[in-house]
Amino acid sequence: MALEDILNVVPAGSVEESLAKQIDYSRLPRHMAVIMDGNGRWAKERHLPRVEGHRAGIESVREIVEGSARLGIPVLTLFAFSVENWKRPVSEVSTLMMLLKRYLRLELNTLLRNNIRFRVIGRVEDLAPDVRAELVVGEEKTAGNTGMIFNIALNYGGRAEIVEAVRRLMTSGIHPADVDEERFSEHLYTAGQPDPDLLIRTSGEMRVSNFLLWQIAYAEIWVTDTLWPDFRKHHLLEAIVAYQKRDRRYGGITQPAVAGR
Repeated sequence: MALEDILNVVPAGSVEESLAKQIDYSRLPRHMAVIMDGNGRWAKERHLPRVEGHRAGIESVREIVEGSARLGIPVLTLFAFSVENWKRPVSEVSTLMMLLKRYLRLELNTLLRNNIRFRVIGRVEDLAPDVRAELVVGEEKTAGNTGMIFNIALNYGGRAEIVEAVRRLMTSGIHPADVDEERFSEHLYTAGQPDPDLLIRTSGEMRVSNFLLWQIAYAEIWVTDTLWPDFRKHHLLEAIVAYQKRDRRYGGITQPAVAGR
């Protein structure tokens, strides 16, 4: 998974080919997180119901998941449904859940073919039984895959995750004096995974929306005005090229964007 894998699926002489050749594949983000925003605005611009924006966004999910795996990104996390999204109309929530189930059914073979391990982070227990069943199938069937970890954040909230981690610590028997950042991280949904090096947000909004609040402490943030249903492989490549041009300081000495810290 590297340059050759990307060149196999992009047109010769294309913008994608040019961007792919600019990337240093030894310095990819270890973990890339994406806030998929703009489905509603995409639909509104086309005088369509909001749910049509969600339907269109599925193609972007498909392209970015497969593209990230081909690049060799170790971990990808997509923010699909927040704890606040329950406030949306019932019909919209139902459509989102239906689209999620359809995606998992249709894309399972693609995940297996690309050696992608599927995982869910968030308060899964609050989801409907039929949705949970589909998620379990996806996790179990891809559990043996050794390539990219694909996290989908469902019924997720960053503050809720931190509160839940505190509760787990309180019942674990660990003395408060023994709690440090590393031990605390072991009780987060992303335990065992590197923190995101790159956070991508579509639709031009300049906020993190309660997403991976602990984990993105030192993440580089890349924002595009592109709405999620229009986000494609060349946008992904642009984000990585921009990431690799940045100097990462971590509150101290300037460092180039690298895979390890």
